[in-house]
Order: sequence, then C-alpha cells, then structure tokens
Amino acid sequence: MTSDMNDTAGAQAQTTATGHVAALPVSVIMPVRNEERHLAEAVGSVLGQDYAGEIELVLAVGPSKDHTLDIASRLATTDPRVRVVENPSGQIPAALNRAFAATMHDVIVRVDGHALLPPGYIATAVRTLRETGAVNVGGIMAAEGITPFQRAVAWAMTSPFGVGSAKYHTGGGAGAADSVYLGAFSRAAIAGAGGYDERYLRAEDWEMNHRIRQAGGLIWFTPEMRVSYRPRATIGALASQYFHYGRWRHVVARRHAGTINLRYLAPPAAVLTMAAGSAAGLAGLLALVSGAGSWWPWLLVAGFAAPLLYALGVLAVTAFAAGALRGRALACLPGVIATMHVAWGAGFLTSPRHLAPSVPEMAESENPDRG
Repeated sequence: MTSDMNDTAGAQAQTTATGHVAALPVSVIMPVRNEERHLAEAVGSVLGQDYAGEIELVLAVGPSKDHTLDIASRLATTDPRVRVVENPSGQIPAALNRAFAATMHDVIVRVDGHALLPPGYIATAVRTLRETGAVNVGGIMAAEGITPFQRAVAWAMTSPFGVGSAKYHTGGGAGAADSVYLGAFSRAAIAGAGGYDERYLRAEDWEMNHRIRQAGGLIWFTPEMRVSYRPRATIGALASQYFHYGRWRHVVARRHAGTINLRYLAPPAAVLTMAAGSAAGLAGLLALVSGAGSWWPWLLVAGFAAPLLYALGVLAVTAFAAGALRGRALACLPGVIATMHVAWGAGFLTSPRHLAPSVPEMAESENPDRG
C-alpha cells in the first residue's frame, strides 16, 4: 500500500513540476438514507462545484422510510453525472464501499447526504492533495444551526468546551492530523486499506484513517475545506447521536491499542465522578433524614460537590458563550453541553464487548439514524 500511495503522490508532484496542473476527474461518494429533506440540496452543492474537471456522483441509497430513493432516482435521470447504487444493509461503511466500487476516478471525495459543500471545496481538495502529497485531505465540520436549539448545538460542536480540541471541529492551522471530516482521498489509499471496515457502525472514518496512517499514508487537515453541517434538532436525537459516538469510540480503543487519549477519557471520567458523588450525597442525605451518625454532613457536602462543580462549569461556559448566542439559543446551551458530555461518557462506559469487530455483521439496532 505504501508504494501505491507514494506513486500517487509522485504523479501529482510531477504534474505540478511541469507547470501544468490538470483538472483531475473526481468521483464523489455519498451514503444516503432517510435524507428526503436534504438530499437535493446536498447533490446540488456537489454538481454546482466551481471545478474545471469531470465530476461523477455515486449515491448509495439505503432502505428509507421517506422518498429518498425516489428523489435519488429522479436526480440520476435528470443528470448523467449522478448514479444510484443500492445499499441493502442501510449501514454507512457498507454504503461507502458500494459507492467506491462503482466509481471510475483516482480522486475520491466523501460527502454526507446532509452536508453542503462550498463552491470551491473540490478544487481546494485536489490542490491540497497535490501540494502536500497526502492521501486524504479534509477540513472543518462547520456546524450551523437554524433553530435556537440547533444554534446551541452548533456552538457546542465547534467549541473545545463541547467536543475537545479536534481541529476538524474547532479549527486550527493546516497540518498532519489523525483524522479529518469526510475527506478527499487518493483511490490507492482506500483500496490499499481494504476500504471501510463494515463492522464499525460509527467512527468508520477515524478507524480507516488510522489504518491508512499505520501503512505510511499522510492525513492532512486544512481549514480551507469547510463543510456546512446541520446539527440534530431535538435533545433526544442529540443524546442518541453522542451515546453511539461514545460507544463506538470505545470499540476503536479496544481494537486499536494506544489510540485513546485524555480528550476521549474526559466525558466518561466526568460521568463516573458525578455518579459516585451523587450516590455519596444521597447516602449522606438519607443519613441526615434517619438521624444516623454524625458523619452525614461530610458525606453530603463531598458527594454533591462533584455534580455541583460540573453544573457551575457548564454555567461558566454558558456565560462565556453569551457573546455569540442570545435568547433561547443561549438558554438551551447548558442542557446541550450536559447532554453531549453525559451521553458520550455513558456510551463509552456501557459499550459492550460484543460490539468489538469480530463478526461480519452488527445489529441493526446499533445504527438507528444514519446510513
């Protein structure tokens, strides 16, 4: 695989050295399922790219409860650049592999069915692949909300207080990275890695990028590649999203030793600390009510200190965010931050070992809302 990636980088460098930068043909792959509301707009953002080269778009459509397949078929009928392949499992990594198998070109751009590419996204991706010799380049998951709740989620998703310091969430300078949002790949990198591991129903991007890096491939982050992302619209949907993120991140940690760090351990540590503190505080409260012993004040104060300090921290972050959020969006922020942290931590802590990728297929119940 390493030689294939080096050959690709060399071809790109040779093209640049001649003084003639060809507009390479590009294949875009998009997994879609239940995307009736966003699909036409997402496809339009791909086909409307300010790019001189050829673009093909392969939609891998999973079983949907809405009119996603009808919309995809109509788009393919009206524009020859669009093709549709079936994804019977409805799972994202399977969709990506099926779409990849149907592509023709050497640059592969991954896009989601609810993502909106800015006009120069593909041109920037191809240029960055050439200039850096990377085999995957990507940028920022630019969360943008419409409703007050979504605006609160968007703020949390782009702040280190909400999601830690990952550049593809919070931004930063260009450079090598562990992973990027979506990504524009050298075909050889995906093929050399064996494609997406279909046993991962979350974190499939991070997991494949890890294997690419282990084989010597360079993953490159650039803030120029920004993709608009619409956050979940309800507290329940947000909790489900982050619970499954935490659950599958623990799967990656079990499968690939040494890939966990303090940023990933912070939410489960906070959940454990608050749970233990709350239990101790309740024990002290029961001791107070029953009149048992003189030790209850210490247990009561020490126990409830943990959740109280966390709540004060969330309120301090909310006060900090007052410069960017107003009204109902600001009022939603404490609940949003707590939901993201607690759901991610709970998912990480309760991730069962049977989710570790040791069988070909995973339960459909672990893939409730994407694919």
